[in-house]
Amino acid sequence: MSVAEQTGPAEQTGPAEQTEQFVRAATPAAASGPEHVTEPTAYDAILLASFGGPEGQDDVIPFLRNVTRGRGIPDERLEEVAHHYRHFGGVSPINDQNRELKAALEAELARRGIDLPVLWGNRNWDPYLREALVEANERGFTKLIAIGTSAYSSYSSCRQYREDYAQALADTGLDGVIEIDKVRQFFDHPGFVTPFIEALAGGLAKVDAAGIPLEQTHVLFTTHSIPSTDAAKSGPASRGFGEGGAYAAQHLAVAEVVITAQEAEAPLNWSLVYQSRSGPPTQPWLEPDINDAIDDLAAAGIQAVVIVPLGFVSDHMEVKWDLDTEAMETSAKHGILAVRVPTPGVHAAYVSGLIDLVIERRDALPVEQRPSLTALGPWYDVCRPGCCENVRLGFKPTVAGLQP
Repeated sequence: MSVAEQTGPAEQTGPAEQTEQFVRAATPAAASGPEHVTEPTAYDAILLASFGGPEGQDDVIPFLRNVTRGRGIPDERLEEVAHHYRHFGGVSPINDQNRELKAALEAELARRGIDLPVLWGNRNWDPYLREALVEANERGFTKLIAIGTSAYSSYSSCRQYREDYAQALADTGLDGVIEIDKVRQFFDHPGFVTPFIEALAGGLAKVDAAGIPLEQTHVLFTTHSIPSTDAAKSGPASRGFGEGGAYAAQHLAVAEVVITAQEAEAPLNWSLVYQSRSGPPTQPWLEPDINDAIDDLAAAGIQAVVIVPLGFVSDHMEVKWDLDTEAMETSAKHGILAVRVPTPGVHAAYVSGLIDLVIERRDALPVEQRPSLTALGPWYDVCRPGCCENVRLGFKPTVAGLQP
């Protein structure tokens, strides 16, 4: 039985619970904390929020200081990570990718005749979230709907974004002036999943063209590893996702959808693997690492791997370095053909899907009409209490979710 079959859709919270709790800096439709809003909201603008990245050699260490703020990591240790960026001239691809995504969203909005400006702010580099909020205030925008460039549920991919929205409101003095809602985590929205279905089909075609049979091919769905404690706390505890939490369950469910959609002549061998771990070796993170998995597959006689970066929305540094460099080197060492397929980027279905997510919040689309390709969703409009806790850091002020 699949993970999607084991875990049913979100249970609805009763009206009493909804009215007893408050969501910070939320619009009236979300302020009481419903799992899915039932009242329309006239948003003023879209806030496109991303991780951010350096755009020159001099930016690398200051950027990494931002990413690791509060951890007391010395610059000499940051330099160990900096070589990934230095390999590419100190420039992360992510900012240009977000410029392209912003332009694509604006074009899709114009095509549909929707008058919603798109503001862009990063968590860790210029342009910062606080700059986007200042711009919103200057333009008279008070109701923002945020799109974070991360599809899944975990501390780093959801709650930390919500903490940064709250911090940006505090830093700018706009708490109480600007309201921020966010679209639901979109891991199983067709707009996000369709590009991967198409990409895997293309990757398998390349393997077939090389004359390697399906029996000797393995599909590796890969995503960012996170600390095991964070994984266990991802998603509401009441859902009972188990050791890997909602984070692992969501990835496995989506991988099954992508595999099932393939028109293969034989069953496809596949697994979920992880990459890009950091932190001390003594701290458990989700495994197996993609390079270890490739080593094991080579020992088992596998001749080709198709790498599907299921956890990522664009070809940023974790894709360019950890997959296109390190994983390719590991595959070449074993004489394995490795094909890395694209991320959604600015795929038409992905861009259109993001606008659909905004519109479903604007119009308060009934939950039964919201598209979801797994039984885990559609995910929550308003994050549940304690969802995606970071055990090491504790709870900080957030928006778009019930406290804590």
